[in-house]
Amino acid sequence: QVQLVESGGGLVQAGDSLRLSCAASGRTVNTYPMGWFRQAPGKEREFVAAANWGGGNTAYADSVKGRFTVSRDNAKSTVYLQMSSLGPEDTAVYYCAAWVLWAQVRATTPAYWGQGTQVTVSS
Repeated sequence: QVQLVESGGGLVQAGDSLRLSCAASGRTVNTYPMGWFRQAPGKEREFVAAANWGGGNTAYADSVKGRFTVSRDNAKSTVYLQMSSLGPEDTAVYYCAAWVLWAQVRATTPAYWGQGTQVTVSS
């Protein structure tokens, strides 16, 4: 069983940066692609970013390209989302997610989800 626990959310001002962390547990989690989704009030949950197990392959939503960076530290079984140039449109609950295969990223619902962490960006 894989468990994902997010941290690092909070209230920031427009233009600020913030780093989210997701600590994963489970025997094979370091071989799984991992990433992030977000859900704003009244909107559907949307894909944000993902990285494969080695971090060599990454994927980003167009809305965050150039501002967000996903990375992982397999020694710590942790995936990060470094967010910069934040705006009110980035306000959402951010969820950590894991798939079993890279081919599933952006194609299927993740196999595992975290509980979510709130990010609020004030203007």
